[in-house]
Amino acid sequence: MSLTKKTIITLRNEGLGGFLRKSKGYISYHLKTKNKNSREVKDILFINGCTLPHPARYRVIHQIEQLEANGLTADEIFYEDLDLSSLKYYRGFVFFRCPVTSVVDDFIEKAQYFNKTVFFDIDDLVIDRKYTDEIKFVKEMNASDRRLYDDGVARMSETMKKCDYLITTTDALARELKQYGKEVFINRNVASEEMVRLSLNASKKNRRNSERVVIGYLSGSITHNPDFELIKPALIKIMDEYENVDLLMMGYLDLPEDLMRFKERIIQKPFSDWHVLPRIIAGIDINLAPIEKTIFNEAKSENKWTEASLCEVVTVASDYGAFHDVIKDGETGILCKNNNDWYKSIKQLIENKDLRERIGNNAKREVLKKYVTTYSGTELAKFIESKLAKNLAFVLPSTNISGGVNVVLKHCDILRRNGWDVMVINMDVSDDNIESEDGEINVVSGVKHEILARFYEMVATLYTTLKYIKQYPEVKKRCYLVQNFETDFNDFGNPMRKEANATYNDFSGIEYLTISEWCKEWLIKDFGKEAKYVQNGIDLDLFQMKNRTFNDKKIKVLVEGNSDDYYKNVDESFRVVEKLPKDKYEILYLSYQGEPKKWYHVDKFYHKVSHDDVAKVYTEADILIKSSLLESFSYPPLEMMATGGFAVVAPNAGNVEYLKDGVNCLMYKQGDVDDAVNKIIKISSDKALRKKLMVGAKETVKHRNWKDLEKSIVDLYK
Repeated sequence: MSLTKKTIITLRNEGLGGFLRKSKGYISYHLKTKNKNSREVKDILFINGCTLPHPARYRVIHQIEQLEANGLTADEIFYEDLDLSSLKYYRGFVFFRCPVTSVVDDFIEKAQYFNKTVFFDIDDLVIDRKYTDEIKFVKEMNASDRRLYDDGVARMSETMKKCDYLITTTDALARELKQYGKEVFINRNVASEEMVRLSLNASKKNRRNSERVVIGYLSGSITHNPDFELIKPALIKIMDEYENVDLLMMGYLDLPEDLMRFKERIIQKPFSDWHVLPRIIAGIDINLAPIEKTIFNEAKSENKWTEASLCEVVTVASDYGAFHDVIKDGETGILCKNNNDWYKSIKQLIENKDLRERIGNNAKREVLKKYVTTYSGTELAKFIESKLAKNLAFVLPSTNISGGVNVVLKHCDILRRNGWDVMVINMDVSDDNIESEDGEINVVSGVKHEILARFYEMVATLYTTLKYIKQYPEVKKRCYLVQNFETDFNDFGNPMRKEANATYNDFSGIEYLTISEWCKEWLIKDFGKEAKYVQNGIDLDLFQMKNRTFNDKKIKVLVEGNSDDYYKNVDESFRVVEKLPKDKYEILYLSYQGEPKKWYHVDKFYHKVSHDDVAKVYTEADILIKSSLLESFSYPPLEMMATGGFAVVAPNAGNVEYLKDGVNCLMYKQGDVDDAVNKIIKISSDKALRKKLMVGAKETVKHRNWKDLEKSIVDLYK
């Protein structure tokens, strides 16, 4: 229901005063929550769909306080301020009384794509017309208002049905909600720390008139009018019998005609802000909480008892619904089944001050023990935590495309497909999400944003990121994905060599992972570190085979690698291609970072190409020349072979894992430029050799299909 429509209904049914009170609460709440979404990474985001302050306070603010008292971090936002950007900053979402909108619909769908759990919280049966059609207030609406109201109910129901789990307030409400086929968790309404403080202070300061007894009926809304009719006969009788009894009536309730003769002894107060409410409650002696017997009312919470009990005020309530479930009759309150019970119970309490004080004191102790946020949120936190997907963060020094980054992104895709909530923490300023082969990967800048959420697992991906995951407190499992011997990434004399080397001899219990047999070997041999290993793979749907003819055209030779990284040894590759006849060979250069040096001869340069377009570059080329000194796992030869091309490589520890000279590639001796030139010319001219190498290449590639490695990769992170 739009805000305009809600305004019309409020004006018609509650008048200008009611509208102004609600408007003030709505504006205050809206402004507070609109700017509260601070872009910190936290566990839970509550999305409030209710403009009324009272329900939102209990079901949003108080539940956040419960979670925070149990170690989970949380935020709140008003549903009209929600946008898809919030998705990556939280592990789970709680929609409270939220009607469906196009944004809400898209948000839930995208959250579920990312394996982020979505809860729906409801404290009233306003999710189906079979319940709301029975409300007297609703029945009396005019046709136009009724259509608007019913539309809001239908839209709230739609949001509920899209969510994964339900959270509610009472046993009766849970019973009804289970009919919708979802797991329901009961988290009763409880008092906040501030409510307790205000109530205890109000009780201490209260000076009740010992000569008089004040009975309080504190109405919540206009829908409660029928409830008052239940106790009116008993109240009239009591007021007739006891001249020392006053009646305090608060809320949206008109004084009935048959009580007008007691007007001098009736105190009427408007609906009051919750900060003021304890002072009012502390001034009464007996609190009345009648509810009419309907399914809708049976589902309501015991808030009136809770709020009165905090002020040591005895409550007389209907023996029905939540009151029946929580009040111990005669100990923490008094329960009534009929009009005679109401009369006898009120009469007894008027005449017996000690009984009033004893039950009020018992109720206060009960509430302080079980109904305060700080003491009561453990089960809620456990429930929410148990339903959240395992979340894992890869910590990258940068999201600039490279072979190592591509491996991480592929692992992200595979883990997400298998139910994990995966994100990348980028230790650079960019927090732009990445479009991977499968779809979108959430990226958050660890520089721009404070990370406060809990993580099942964090994975360092370069020596510079290990320190971050070791210092992050809220993580269950810390891993280090070793993709190369990064000590040698820096020249001798550079202090970063020591920092990199030290990460392979960690003493904090880091679990080592690798995608390279070579890395697995030196980790155990040189550092005594066992590493879990999984093969690297290739996407054969992306890197598809294309036959090379080598007839009547220039042969295209591809050089790949960052010219700025000495260990990529790109200079040597260009010294090789410089010796090839320019009338027979065309030189292509692919670099994710560095650009061609002035002396490089390049016919076509591909710079910072997306992963999806890399396959096109390899398909265009015929032969790859790769001269790297240091590789963990050398992807370019594998990608070249997968597209039907050929590779001439200098052997290193990172490529001999799958490359075999004369079987699936030709190898040349590192530094022997003439040997490399001869190998390129030999492939160009020898059709039989090309056929042999292609057979070997196809066999190699077949065993590196990502689809066949998926289970092993998921197991790597378990």
